[in-house]
Amino acid sequence: MTDVHERLREWWDRDSGTYDRARSHAISDPVEAAAWRAALLGVLPPPGSRVLDVGAGTGALSLLAAELGYRAVALDLSPGMLAQAERKARERGLEVELVVGSAMEPPPGPFDAVMERHVLWTLPDPEGALRAWRSAAPGGRLVLFEGVWGERNLLRRARDAAAGAIRRLGRTPPDHHAPYPEEVLAELPLARLPSPAPLVEAVYRAGWRAVRIRRLLDVEWAARLHEPPVLGRLEHRPRYVLVADA
Repeated sequence: MTDVHERLREWWDRDSGTYDRARSHAISDPVEAAAWRAALLGVLPPPGSRVLDVGAGTGALSLLAAELGYRAVALDLSPGMLAQAERKARERGLEVELVVGSAMEPPPGPFDAVMERHVLWTLPDPEGALRAWRSAAPGGRLVLFEGVWGERNLLRRARDAAAGAIRRLGRTPPDHHAPYPEEVLAELPLARLPSPAPLVEAVYRAGWRAVRIRRLLDVEWAARLHEPPVLGRLEHRPRYVLVADA
């Protein structure tokens, strides 16, 4: 497990230099940022609440939460990623507490909410992490921003192949510095999920309750607006938010 964590840390440190060139990673497009602000206000407790952003990366959600008046704490395994978050917070005059550490060991609570975006699939023990987050927010809320990334039917494979060809022809750079190593992916139970069902089950097993889920249609729409039209349609994935109570 330690070796997997170290490999993950190294991979994301290397990715910190290229991660934000994808506008949806950085949420740098103003329309998409507006859609995300609405999404945050729709699922988080009232502004002023203390919110832990796990796997905060370069701080996209933490910074939006801080703008909205939340007391945001950004936790990430990668010092390189959080260095980018610190720079952006300073440039925008926002206050975000930055913590380098594992998702398995959240900083001291209590938090009113714990949120993440596309992080649980990267964890070797997602259920253990969900239990740790519940301990950090014993009377709080769980907010998971996720997507359906693991479809492997014939239509999905054809779309991925076409998108790859268009990226090569247009010399469009990939969203990350390199693909995830296959041997690391094999250690990640929630990687390549074709459905939210295994995630819902893991949340319940970790002790959270009253799980509810809805599509992030406004975020999907806003993200497609700033992508090349054909590429945006080919690479589109359903996105959703899962909310539960401690």
